[in-house]
Amino acid sequence: MFWKIVGALIVAWVAFMVLGAVIGFVFKAVLWIAIIGGIAFLGAAGYKAISGGKKDPRRINRY
Repeated sequence: MFWKIVGALIVAWVAFMVLGAVIGFVFKAVLWIAIIGGIAFLGAAGYKAISGGKKDPRRINRY
């Protein structure tokens, strides 16, 4: 009976370790994707601000 309890505890511990590793990896992956996406967004917004948005010939001149 003692070894069944110890075995169940070891199996539960291994399951929690694997689950924690998977969740940790997913969290880190999502975090890095968000960081890279934010940098790309800021870069695109900065490029558009520096290059001047009024040079587009398709834009309607209202002034």
